[in-house]
Amino acid sequence: MPTECIAELFGFEAVERRRVEAAFDGGRMTSDAGALLLSRTARAMGLIDRFAGCFADHRNPALIEHEIATLVGQRVYGIALGYEDLVDHDQLRHDPVLAALGGKLQARRSSCAALAGKSTLNRLELSRVEPTRYHKISHDDAAIERLFVDLFLEAHATAPAEIVLDLDATDDPVHGEQEGRFFHGYYGGYCYLPLYVFCGRHLLAAKLRPANIDGSAGARAEVERIVGQIRARWPQVRIMLRADSGFARDPLMTWCEENGVDYLFGLARNRRLVAEIESELAEASAESAATGRPARRFKDFLWTTRKSWSRHRRVVGKAEWTQGEANPRFVVTSLSEKDHDTRALYEDVYCARGEMENRIKEQQLDLFADRTSAATMRANQLRLWFASMAYVLIAALRRIGLAGSRFADATCGTIRLKLLKIGALVRLTVRRLKVAMASSFPYQDEYRSAYVLLGMRAR
Repeated sequence: MPTECIAELFGFEAVERRRVEAAFDGGRMTSDAGALLLSRTARAMGLIDRFAGCFADHRNPALIEHEIATLVGQRVYGIALGYEDLVDHDQLRHDPVLAALGGKLQARRSSCAALAGKSTLNRLELSRVEPTRYHKISHDDAAIERLFVDLFLEAHATAPAEIVLDLDATDDPVHGEQEGRFFHGYYGGYCYLPLYVFCGRHLLAAKLRPANIDGSAGARAEVERIVGQIRARWPQVRIMLRADSGFARDPLMTWCEENGVDYLFGLARNRRLVAEIESELAEASAESAATGRPARRFKDFLWTTRKSWSRHRRVVGKAEWTQGEANPRFVVTSLSEKDHDTRALYEDVYCARGEMENRIKEQQLDLFADRTSAATMRANQLRLWFASMAYVLIAALRRIGLAGSRFADATCGTIRLKLLKIGALVRLTVRRLKVAMASSFPYQDEYRSAYVLLGMRAR
């Protein structure tokens, strides 16, 4: 029989006549030893110092225990390791590996831990545009937004010939009285409606927005800012926007046409559009009936709305008959037929935008980007940026350190579980900090390879 659980001692079933006991008395140990790879990644990019540079600290220097870089790094590393709540840091501030990541193994004051607790970290989120007596840390929104694009540009050794920027809006459910939250009929609940911009796996923008707006609201301004920053570095790059039908709005398409940016957007179907592909639907229906399998036809035509569009634009219609019924779909584009024929345009180029959904899932499911429970939108936007910077950090580890490995295409959650969550005994002496990781760790080869590859990219 298992022994009784007494104070701080847990007894379990005996194994080969030996008692099995457990207790939280191991001393300097960590379950996050793999996070040292995150620190190596961040140094290769200068990520934490540059992110911290977007904050202004108006505290009295003589009274500061935890510098801005320590606070920012602690928050980003914590989210990357799966600790989404500030309250988690009341225990994590004693973790020796996190302290090493923060570049601070001991506090200056004997009454403090090496890292900050929840109350001090909360000062980052409660910042104001202008400092006050009780809020002396502020951040520069524009500087943070520029940093995401700078990190994207620096990830490329040479300018690519063409890039595709994927835009999407998603729901961020909220369950309190947060500023800016509204009921959204499509999602069926109170939420925010953040706007994301990705280029492949690179995150370029994460903009928190209220839910009482059109899905494309603010997209033109974001695109104009991002494209301007990209072209300042890569003046010859060809840029294409890709998004669903929520972004097929005349102001955005007109801006693209006037500024040499291509676009490929979904187009919401209506009776006029369906009538344009009526004969193609009939052909697809006949083929499907004859073969017993889905059938598709495509049609390329010029089209405009009756009121909202300022000009005719190229539309590609997919006339599909599947499971005994019609399934018409449409896209609108600035691309010419010589760039892509109708089938390739829809199946190969437009449908590839679905991969962006996986990036948003990583943001929200793996990195807690929907943890927007603060009272103000400014605080919640900063929370979204912390989660986004944690994504950029793990994505860089995946791109640089895990290239060619079994984790080259792994999600952020898988990378955390397989490579970052490593148990270790930590020994701190006058001369060194030794992290003795578990000898039975199954992914030692991948860890070694990542260490070497990241070292080659060190700044």
